[in-house]
Amino acid sequence: MFRETLSKRGVRVITGLGKYFRHIDKNRNGFLSQADFKEALKVFHLEIPEGDFESLWLILDDCKSDKVDYGEFTRAVFGEMNEYRKAFVRKAYMKLDFNKTGSVPMVDIRKCYCAK
Repeated sequence: MFRETLSKRGVRVITGLGKYFRHIDKNRNGFLSQADFKEALKVFHLEIPEGDFESLWLILDDCKSDKVDYGEFTRAVFGEMNEYRKAFVRKAYMKLDFNKTGSVPMVDIRKCYCAK
């Protein structure tokens, strides 16, 4: 049910939610508490009944740590990338990895990308 609600709202809401998650993650560990997660859903007008929220939380917090990894949350909503997207990402990565080291330093990204 929650996934369908998000899919009806569009990519902008989902990406905005991801940005909001990163913003409220003050210690930059990639995790959100249950209270932070609930507040984020309210901010984006994605309020769900308490029983449904508890079920959603149990699914997302599969290791019972009382935290949810927002990267895992977005993957759960978006699903895995299809093969076309994976190939596109690989091609872009190969172009960025000038030295073929398997990692791309920020300086190399700046050579190819301008956000203006």
